[in-house]
Amino acid sequence: MEETAARLRSAGLRPTAPRVAVLAVLEAERQHLTADEVVRAARKRLGALSVQGAYDVLTALTSAGLLRRIEPAGSAARYEARVADNHHHIVCRSCGAMQDVDCAVGEAPCLVPSSAAGFVLDEAEVTWWGLCPDCHARQQIKSVNDDEMEESA
Repeated sequence: MEETAARLRSAGLRPTAPRVAVLAVLEAERQHLTADEVVRAARKRLGALSVQGAYDVLTALTSAGLLRRIEPAGSAARYEARVADNHHHIVCRSCGAMQDVDCAVGEAPCLVPSSAAGFVLDEAEVTWWGLCPDCHARQQIKSVNDDEMEESA
């Protein structure tokens, strides 16, 4: 916990109990958590934390560069503690599972658009969509079962 408090101080934030708990949760989980998931996990550490308090902490930690907010289309915003690089994400269309994908080409922004329209680029955010291995396997099994039912009819 002292290491987490030190990270907060180095970002110019007071290490309050809610901030320490929320940052510790996201550092420990190493996943992409929704605000609700963060609240539940932080409450286990603190005992009490209001939803508004958690949102305030998430906003402060994101603004300070200690967290990254990811907003996949059609999904609740998610937060992660991996902020020191320009990585991307893969999202399962079925269950919403999300995985990090390291940048494939060098340093940030690691991708170059066909036209930057005069912008000075410093980051690229890419989200690939598909099916995770578990959902793909379930889809394959369902397809086989559906085919067997059609043949027997």
